[in-house]
Amino acid sequence: QVQLVESGGGLVQAGGSLRLSCAASGRTFSSYYMAWFRQTPGKEREFVAVISWSVGSIRYADSVKGRFTISRDNAKNTVYLQMNSLKPEDTAVYYCAADGSIHTIAVLAAANYWGQGTQVTVSS
Repeated sequence: QVQLVESGGGLVQAGGSLRLSCAASGRTFSSYYMAWFRQTPGKEREFVAVISWSVGSIRYADSVKGRFTISRDNAKNTVYLQMNSLKPEDTAVYYCAADGSIHTIAVLAAANYWGQGTQVTVSS
């Protein structure tokens, strides 16, 4: 069974930083793209960033370029999202996800596997 477990969310003031972690277990993720999405009540799920497990291809949503950095530690089967210069509009539940297709993730905003989500709240 595939499991993705996020951690690192919380409350931060505007301009601050947070780092989210996503630990993957249950199967080998070497062929999967790992991604972060976010969602606020009443809005559609939004793609944030994606990284390939072995090649290192990375893509970001325009709204977070230059502020967020996605990375991974293959030895720990963990993906990170470093979030800097946070804004109140970054407030959302952030989800870790995994899929075999970067198109599915970045264009369709979908994925085969999902974590439970972690709340990020940015106060003004």
